Amino acid sequence: MAKKLVIKVTAGADAPERCSQAFTVAAVAVASGVDVSLWLTGESAWFAVPGRAAGFDLPHAAPLPDLLDSLLAGGRVTLCTQCAARRDLTEKDVIEGVRIAGAQVFVQEAMADDTQALVY
Repeated sequence: MAKKLVIKVTAGADAPERCSQAFTVAAVAVASGVDVSLWLTGESAWFAVPGRAAGFDLPHAAPLPDLLDSLLAGGRVTLCTQCAARRDLTEKDVIEGVRIAGAQVFVQEAMADDTQALVY
């Protein structure tokens, strides 16, 4: 089993089930002791902004704010540089603990030894 998990979530409220699946898998992995890095890209980029996860609702799914809190506490959450720029988001606009980084960092993480990468 991979010791590290890198998850890129491209969906937000536009594809709620896919978005929720990514956050759920990431949070379960963190709870299981896996080193997790969650990347917010595309429409999921908005969840880096304080309060935005609270507006996400999907029946029979764990609340997105709770999943995000567990990821911030036990893993890493990264907002894609280009996605942030397209939405006029800077480091001052995002939740404390969310970093902004680009493709080079994603590739480094995804290609590291003992790492599994997933894209939702």
